[in-house]
Amino acid sequence: MVDLDGIDPLRVPTHVGCVMDGNGRWAQKRGLPRTEGHAAGEEALLDAVEGALRLGIRWLTVYAFSTENWKRPADEVRYLMQFNEGILTRRRDELHERGVRIRFVGRRDWRVPKRLLRRMDQSLELTAANTTLTLTIAFNYGGRAEIVDAVRALVAAGTPADKIDERAIRRNLYDPEMPDPDLVVRTSGEYRISNFLLWELAYSELVFTDVLWPDFRREHLVEAVREFQQRDRRYGAVE
Repeated sequence: MVDLDGIDPLRVPTHVGCVMDGNGRWAQKRGLPRTEGHAAGEEALLDAVEGALRLGIRWLTVYAFSTENWKRPADEVRYLMQFNEGILTRRRDELHERGVRIRFVGRRDWRVPKRLLRRMDQSLELTAANTTLTLTIAFNYGGRAEIVDAVRALVAAGTPADKIDERAIRRNLYDPEMPDPDLVVRTSGEYRISNFLLWELAYSELVFTDVLWPDFRREHLVEAVREFQQRDRRYGAVE
């Protein structure tokens, strides 16, 4: 069970983002290959989803693979491609039964294996009508790349310069329906954003935890929401 003591159900964040960091360090601390850390992170992801469902969070976005992660060793990149395909194969039916809608943000370019793209499309189609929670997987994603792609789309459409404003860019982001995250949690004790949802997190509350991602559980998500509810969000205004 999740201890929701002290949580105000009326102030639960609508959208939470997670930078799932620390898989490699978790494995290295145990004398294991880095890939074992990624494997252990699968359980953390499912537990975080369960925590979001219990809390009533409507959107959960997780940073699964960044545009910068292609710089990692080739064997690790191949493993991550296969691993993410495997997660979708193993878990999508379970998520579907829980009412979770699966979405993706990121570039669908030549570097992403076609088999993985097919699994992504199948997951989108299977869960499209679900409404309990939207799980967005940021894959081959970069915040700067998203903004560049949005501006490129506007230019390609012949949008006049004086018509390019925040609303126009917003309409051309990878998922214009996705609300800005109220809360972003980063694990592993790192205090940076790492190119995650740069446009969307302009007014997000940031919570950093020393917990390595494979050890992250729903209780840690609840703690982050408790901290969120103690924040005074003014959006640049003065009370």
